[in-house]
Amino acid sequence: MKKAMGMLTVLGLTAGLLAGCGSDKDAASSSSGAAGTSGAGTAAASEAPKEKVTLTYTASQDWIKESEMQLAKKFEEQTGIHIDYQIVPADQYQNLLKVKLNSKEAPDIFGGQDGKFDLGPLYDVENNAVDLSGEEWTKRENKLFLEQATWNGKVYALTIWDPTYDYYVVYNKKIFESLGLQVPKTYAEFLAVCEAIQKSGVTPIYEPVSDGWHHVLWFPEIGPKFEEASPGLVDKLNANQAQLADVPIMEQALTQFSELVKKGYMGKSYFSNTFADTEKNMAGGKFAMTVHNLGLPATIEKAFPEVKADTFGYFPIPLVDNQIMNIAPAAPSKFIYSGSKHIEEAKKYFQFLTEQENLQYFLDNEPRFLALNFEGIQGRFTPEQQQFFDTYGAKQGSGLQMTAKYVNPQWMDIGKDMSAMISGAMQPKDVLKNADKRRMEQAKAAKDPAWQQ
Repeated sequence: MKKAMGMLTVLGLTAGLLAGCGSDKDAASSSSGAAGTSGAGTAAASEAPKEKVTLTYTASQDWIKESEMQLAKKFEEQTGIHIDYQIVPADQYQNLLKVKLNSKEAPDIFGGQDGKFDLGPLYDVENNAVDLSGEEWTKRENKLFLEQATWNGKVYALTIWDPTYDYYVVYNKKIFESLGLQVPKTYAEFLAVCEAIQKSGVTPIYEPVSDGWHHVLWFPEIGPKFEEASPGLVDKLNANQAQLADVPIMEQALTQFSELVKKGYMGKSYFSNTFADTEKNMAGGKFAMTVHNLGLPATIEKAFPEVKADTFGYFPIPLVDNQIMNIAPAAPSKFIYSGSKHIEEAKKYFQFLTEQENLQYFLDNEPRFLALNFEGIQGRFTPEQQQFFDTYGAKQGSGLQMTAKYVNPQWMDIGKDMSAMISGAMQPKDVLKNADKRRMEQAKAAKDPAWQQ
C-alpha cells in the first residue's frame, strides 16, 4: 500500500503528465435522486438553511457515479437542494450541450471533458461557466488536475476522479496461462498472442465500437510512444509546425489497429458491442482482453462474484511496440453554468462533494476507482495493480488528447473516421488528414496565433 501511494505521489508531482482521456461511459439512464448514505456529510452542510431548490445536472454516460448520486440524496436531506440528473448517451452529449450553451438554456451544472487547451474552444468557459478560483476545495485538489480545469488563469471546473484512471489492456490471466502465453512487449508478440487465443476458440479482444468513443482509445492513448519516437513532436504540433498526417508512427498505429480487426481478433460483433456489456463478456470467458481501466476486475467480481478480480492482469496498449504507462490528470468534470439562477446553491453542492468525509465515501463506494485526486484520501490497490505499477511505472507519459491542441474536442469525430477505416471506407492516412483539417478549423476559430497566417 505504501509503495502504491508513493507511486501516486510521483504521478502527482511529475510536471510532464498532462494527459487523460477519460472518457469512460456506460449505458444511458436518467435519475433524479438515489438512496441516502450513512455517515456522509458534515456539520457545515447540515447547518445550511434548507432551500427548496432543484439543480439540473446534465452529463454524458457514466460521468456521474452511483456513489455521487447517493451523496446528492444526503445533500438534499441536509439542505433541501435537490439534484435532477439528466444523463445523455455519449454519442449525443457534446452536440446537445453545444446547442444548450449556444441557446443560453444550459442546465445549472453541466459535465464536460476538461483539458487546459480545450475549455475555451469546447465550452467558451469565460462566457458560459462560473469562475471557481476562490473556492476552498481548489487548495486541496491535485495541482495537475487543477491545471487542466484552468483557462486564462481561472479555475472553471471541479474534477473528482481517479489519478490512476486511464486505459490499458486488461487480460484474463487464466486464459493466458492455459495457453502458455506471456504478456506481449511488442506488437509482433501481441499478434502472436491474439493468434493463439483465436485458435483456442476464444475471441482475443472485446472492443465496443458502437459507443463511438471507446475504439478511439487505441490511438491517442499511446501518445507517449509517438513523442518518444519523435522527441519534440507535441511542441511542433502545438506550434503548427507539424501535421498528424506527416507522422509515420501515427499512420502505423492506425494501420495496426485495422489489422487487428481484419484478422478477426475483435470478433464479428465489434460494431454492435457496447461498453456497458464489458463486465458480462469478460466474466464469461468469451473474450481474453479488452481496453479498460484498472478498476474493471473489481466491477467484474462485484457483478459476477464467482469471477475473482485477481483473475485479471494489465499491460499497456502495445501498438507500435508501446510499453509506456500513460497517466491521466484530466477527466470528466463539473461546470456551473454562468446563466444559472442557482449559482450559490451549485457552489454549495461542489463544496459538499469535496468535504473529506464525502470524498472518502465516494471512493469507497466506487469500485472502478482506486484513489482520488484530493489530499488525504486513502486509496486501495490489489497485488495485480501494484505489479502493474512496479512493471511499467518507471516510464510514464501523457495521451495525445491532452498534450496536443485540438485533438480532444474531436474525439467522437475521430471515432467516426476510425469506424469508416475499419469498414474499408477510409485509409489510416485519411483519418489523420481529417483530424488535421479539424485541428486547423478549431485553431482558427480560437484565433490561435500559430494558425494565423
